[in-house]
Amino acid sequence: MTGSDYRESLRRYRPRVFVDGQAIESVADARSLQPGINAIALTYDVAHRSELAPLMTAVQHTSGRRVNRFTHIDTSAGDLLNKLEAVRIVCQETGCAQRYLTHDALNAIGQVAARIDDARGSREHTARFLEYLHRVQDQDLTLGVAMTDAKGDRSRRPHEQANVDSYVHVVERNANGIVISGTKAIVTGAPYVHELLVMPCRNMGEADAAFAVCCAVPVDAPGLTIVARPAGRPGEKLEHGDALFSRKYGQSTAVCLFERVFVPWEQVFYAGEWEHSGHLTYSYATHHRQTCIAARAGFGDLLIGAGALMCEANGFDPGQESHLREQMVELIKIVEGFYACGVAASVYGRADEHSASFMPDPLFSNVGKLLLATQIYDMHRIAHYVSGGLVVALPGPDEDHNPETAAKLSEVLGANPDVPYDKRIEVARFLEDLTAGYQGGWYSLISLHGGGSPAAMKQEIWRHYPVGSKVELVERLLDRDVLHDPARAITRNRQPGKCCDMGCTAPGQPVMVDLPARKGEPGESR
Repeated sequence: MTGSDYRESLRRYRPRVFVDGQAIESVADARSLQPGINAIALTYDVAHRSELAPLMTAVQHTSGRRVNRFTHIDTSAGDLLNKLEAVRIVCQETGCAQRYLTHDALNAIGQVAARIDDARGSREHTARFLEYLHRVQDQDLTLGVAMTDAKGDRSRRPHEQANVDSYVHVVERNANGIVISGTKAIVTGAPYVHELLVMPCRNMGEADAAFAVCCAVPVDAPGLTIVARPAGRPGEKLEHGDALFSRKYGQSTAVCLFERVFVPWEQVFYAGEWEHSGHLTYSYATHHRQTCIAARAGFGDLLIGAGALMCEANGFDPGQESHLREQMVELIKIVEGFYACGVAASVYGRADEHSASFMPDPLFSNVGKLLLATQIYDMHRIAHYVSGGLVVALPGPDEDHNPETAAKLSEVLGANPDVPYDKRIEVARFLEDLTAGYQGGWYSLISLHGGGSPAAMKQEIWRHYPVGSKVELVERLLDRDVLHDPARAITRNRQPGKCCDMGCTAPGQPVMVDLPARKGEPGESR
């Protein structure tokens, strides 16, 4: 589809959506949701740009069909690298393109379907998943991820909750399918996707089997209510320039209430297989954390460009002003540093042992996500430092049209004679929108907690890092006996070196398609 096709496709659905207490009659036409729709529409349009099509599309190995990159199943390190680059490109323009969630969830569900089949000696779950996958790809759908439950009392497991609907669970089974009820919170883009992928948010025990459910639900399924916040800042005064970025691009998040929603078996990937819920959450988290790295690198590109423009508008050349140069290089180091972890996670990725899907390296995925989660605040601080206090001290945009003050403000608030006053304040307000207003706070919080909290990433890093190999290295240097004792906690986690035959890309293997330069405008040659 194109972006226009996507917008039109939304009109074929009639979801029950509320935004700011108001019922939404037509999602495609709701002003409050347009910035989010614009962001996803871009993921469709870039696939039609000849210079980006090799990156934004891929050939699905199970069908031989060319599909949008965000519905593709990765089968190589090259796929992971191309996905990473594709996400960065769309997020350079939108800040957060949202549709990459579709990719991450499909890859994880395909892996767990194959895992269940291997345990049972069948192909039932994989066949069901592939039938669904091919329909999604052929129709070029966007899927939302309904993963985070309301959770209730965080100290209790799902089956122990006073309100059973704080987690989505199966309430009925019959020959035709299952019936689910419960609540999913923090569902990105829920009002303007085609279907929701319901997934468990945690490892389940046997007593929680009813809560171990993974299925696909159309957004207009009877019994589903979506309670959402506006996407971006589509307010009444935006034509005056106070939200230069977020009036065009933004993201809605929603609470999704499932009240006896029927799901046919062909859209149920598992229901009750509690022992596989932990693997699904792990697989999804690994894919998604690597993808988040690219998304936030795209946002970082916006801050780097806007920071440099603001320096210029203020009359400074960062190349000549050491304190500004140091800050700009620090910002570049942060962005390219966590992005490099995403690249490493691709290059050191491995084929999933149960399916054809390729998994990013979990260590580098979690390190990169942890870096961006904790350094997003430094990114904002640096943007503020190089830009100056005018970012939040400017008179409001209505003053630009006040005949009593506009001319004088234009005269006295100019700086670099080569940069007109209106261009200077435009960049300042752009930075305010991205870093010091509603949108800036949103990016900080979503970077910190999106894809899991820093505590979860630290747990994964410790679980995957080969501390044992480092301990044994030192013991050898000290001429001490190295004991490969499985019960010895400190050396339990070991792995071969990265540059070896296990888990590495074969030397000389082409891993990426030939594409235009990422750093400049799409279309420039590398």
